[in-house]
Amino acid sequence: MKKQKITIGAILEIKIENNYYYAQILGKSACVFFDFFSDKQIKDFSILRDKPILFIIAVYNDIITNGHWLKVGNLEIREELKVLPMQFIQDTLKPDKYELYNPNNGEISPASKQECIGLECAAVWEAKHVEERILDFYAKRPNIWVEKMKVK
Repeated sequence: MKKQKITIGAILEIKIENNYYYAQILGKSACVFFDFFSDKQIKDFSILRDKPILFIIAVYNDIITNGHWLKVGNLEIREELKVLPMQFIQDTLKPDKYELYNPNNGEISPASKQECIGLECAAVWEAKHVEERILDFYAKRPNIWVEKMKVK
């Protein structure tokens, strides 16, 4: 595996089975994963500018620094991705207690369950779990990790 630095704007290539999936480093451990895959490596990353977003989550830095996902290019970050979306925190000891987490500045504030519906859980993801989530999305099946962390 190739050692790499975390570079904001870098495009990551994720090879799963016989397809290539793409993400972009946004900073603060966050990456955006695009609704796009190909059976061949792409070289023109501008195609990602208009692709829908699957999800934005934090991933462990070593996935990138150890070269598990290779940096293959760079692209200017889309305007709507320059501010990371809010996330939620649910107290495991008091499951009816919720908080909003702002990954841009680290602020945490009380929230209602209703305010948290549809948000990503504040978590850092392992590569294999992200890859499972991508495969599950395209197979149109629920992902165990998303379901465990979803506000119900």
